[in-house]
Amino acid sequence: MRELQLVRAHHLEWRERPDPTVQEPSDAIVRPFIAGRCDGDTLPIHRHVSRPMQLGLRAGLIDPVVASICGPVPFRGPFGIGHECIAEVLETGSAVTGLARGDRVVVPWAVSCGACTECSRGLTAKCSTTRAGALSAFGFGPASGPWGGMVADRLRIPFADHMLVKLPDGIDPLRVAAASDNLADAWRCVAPALSRRPGGRVLILGGAAQSIGLYAAGLAVQLGADVVDYVDHRPERLAIAEELGARPVAVSKGKLRLAHLPARRYDLAVEGTSSAAGVDTALRALEPGGICTPVGYYLPRGTKIPLMHMYANDATLTIGVSNVRPVMPDLLDFVARTDFPAERVTTLVADWDDAPEAYRARTTKLVLQRPPLEGD
Repeated sequence: MRELQLVRAHHLEWRERPDPTVQEPSDAIVRPFIAGRCDGDTLPIHRHVSRPMQLGLRAGLIDPVVASICGPVPFRGPFGIGHECIAEVLETGSAVTGLARGDRVVVPWAVSCGACTECSRGLTAKCSTTRAGALSAFGFGPASGPWGGMVADRLRIPFADHMLVKLPDGIDPLRVAAASDNLADAWRCVAPALSRRPGGRVLILGGAAQSIGLYAAGLAVQLGADVVDYVDHRPERLAIAEELGARPVAVSKGKLRLAHLPARRYDLAVEGTSSAAGVDTALRALEPGGICTPVGYYLPRGTKIPLMHMYANDATLTIGVSNVRPVMPDLLDFVARTDFPAERVTTLVADWDDAPEAYRARTTKLVLQRPPLEGD
């Protein structure tokens, strides 16, 4: 079967790997037919980061946890890339009871069992059954397990009854192409906080987390936030944020400061610049008791945060990999009930067979598609 593999920066190829088979009674074999490119995938695709990150790890400039996720030479190809997909079930093991051939499902990016201590606490990205290092996940290379990338002809899914989430009737798969990761990540950033502070004011700092920030802005508007300010330097993303009902705030590219923001304070902030300056700015922009959720990659050791300011302002910093499986049913139900137009964040839809070229596109959100086998 074919799998899209990142060979090196700017170079992706279809490569052959063995067809997956049912190995355990709880397994399923699925065929992805919609795939989204995660915001984080653009880092090794567009930049020659593998060798510099290796040197940074050796010199102690990059946090060593990066090696446990991406290997001692991070993002060294070739490896299967991609960890957002909508798939159709092809085959199930004898112990799978909740799925049948032809079911359309979301495949979470992190591999989890659903039964260990971590999973029972909602920390499915830290499942102790499936992970040997920091993560067990699709699309990050062998350091995160043997699962390969999701842009592939077939995938083996362990613990399928737990892992796979059926699409509600009537949802266009293209609408929720990023539900495996970026869309669900955005949901966990805004939905719980707004349920505790209905009508709250929301700040989104866009940038490195390109689509997550936009999904978060649109969801916050739909969830009834009183104000949603979306801050970015890219006109394309500012225009999408405005389409979704947020207030666009254009800033110059570079180090963000509190003075660059509107003169208001926020109940919650989503930090997507992947910078210490962004974290500092987001925390200082909060109302008393506000919540800041960073969603980027913070690679340097010793990232500074304003602890005394947080202490005085009763601020909460919530940071961690996205545990998407527990929130996915609520997210999909919300999209089905409200017709939330998540597809507006998609800036390029490409044919599945064109994946090696399309994945290199410098665009906010790429989605690949091919026809499902089980009809329209």
